[in-house]
Amino acid sequence: MLRFLNSSNRSPPGLRLGHLIGLSRQWFSTTVMSFGDGSQGALGLADSTIGVASDAYEPTPIPALPPDVSSVAAGHYHSLAVTSNGHLWSWGRNSESQLGRPQLSPRETWNKPQKVEGLNQVKIISAFASGVISAAIGVDGDLWVWGKSKRGQLGLGKDITEAVLPTKVDALLGQEIVKVSLGWGHALALTKDGKLFGWGYYADGRLGKIGNLSEASPLDSFAGKLKSSNSNTMIESAEKLVLEAIEKEKDMPIIWQPTLIEELCNVEVVDVACGLDHSLVLCSDGTLLSGGSNVYGQLGRAKQDLGLHVVDTSHLSPISIASGLGHSFAICKNIPQDGLSVVTWGWNQNSQLGREGPENIPLVVESLDGEIPISVSGGRVHSIAVTGKREVWSWGCGRNGRLGLGSSVDEVEPMANQYLEGCEVLQAVAGFDHSLVLVAG
Repeated sequence: MLRFLNSSNRSPPGLRLGHLIGLSRQWFSTTVMSFGDGSQGALGLADSTIGVASDAYEPTPIPALPPDVSSVAAGHYHSLAVTSNGHLWSWGRNSESQLGRPQLSPRETWNKPQKVEGLNQVKIISAFASGVISAAIGVDGDLWVWGKSKRGQLGLGKDITEAVLPTKVDALLGQEIVKVSLGWGHALALTKDGKLFGWGYYADGRLGKIGNLSEASPLDSFAGKLKSSNSNTMIESAEKLVLEAIEKEKDMPIIWQPTLIEELCNVEVVDVACGLDHSLVLCSDGTLLSGGSNVYGQLGRAKQDLGLHVVDTSHLSPISIASGLGHSFAICKNIPQDGLSVVTWGWNQNSQLGREGPENIPLVVESLDGEIPISVSGGRVHSIAVTGKREVWSWGCGRNGRLGLGSSVDEVEPMANQYLEGCEVLQAVAGFDHSLVLVAG
């Protein structure tokens, strides 16, 4: 779910990724820390046994990882780490084979970081994760995927719903992939030359003009139920209703392998982000597009037509985008003033937008004024950012310690993490209910 600041609107984000977190290679070692919900083993800690509620309320080092991790990725309930020599490690939930381990891998070992199998001859440069799928890009630009998805999210061909170990996506051979973003059932892949491919579940136009745009997702029919739910049970009820809606869908509209998104054929794309069931696409001229479900106002636009349409950011110039489950982010240049701001819109039940005001309109998180945002990442109902001072700020739902601030208290606006004071933070990412931080040293 992590998205990094663009140094230039015309530079593909894969190149910027290497420029930013590749800085870690200037140090002899790095440390990965985790905090939040440990019930699925996504924290990678010895006491975060699968099925046992063992949460971490402050950033805690993961001792089992090698000392040369160069980047991390957080799925819904599992985690990934790439090392400087191109090895990939995984830990957390493995019910859908998203860890890249043999099917008979003992459940009690899932919380322990281990190398992903099947990639011994591949040097990995970046990794990505969703709820049921993991993906990695090799140094040659090839895309590898594994996990289980009945919605075609693997992109391996018609009716292929499972890959226990990493499998190359043949439909993208010859394309140099620099970024992948994964929703619940859909996926987007960005190439070095700015082309965008999509696949998986395509209802309500989350993949643009791929498939039948006239078919809206049943998920939108649950908007009223979600908004009227009691705030104390909002998190659980939202997930339950989403899953119920998906299960009720018949003859799911699926694109089984990567397909070029037609309306963007003559446009250079520089960044992409997938929420649970919506998509954000940033073009080189600064145009920001959104498509998919708008249950929470996460599309950030008045135009409700299906497909990819322009988000109104006329007062700001987006240079980077990100998404949580149902909320969206952009790091923007301020116009006409200088400086950068974090802009948010969408679901705000637990203050994950970090600001007041209309939820469906992109607005600046004013509490971060004076800070220079480098990256921002969203979970289910929490948000996390890294600033130019290499500090971590978090806000939203504090349940299970997912903000890393030492308590379970919700924070309505961004709070600096004092436990990381003095650390050189290189990266911070949010899973559904946990977070990972990569620090130098």
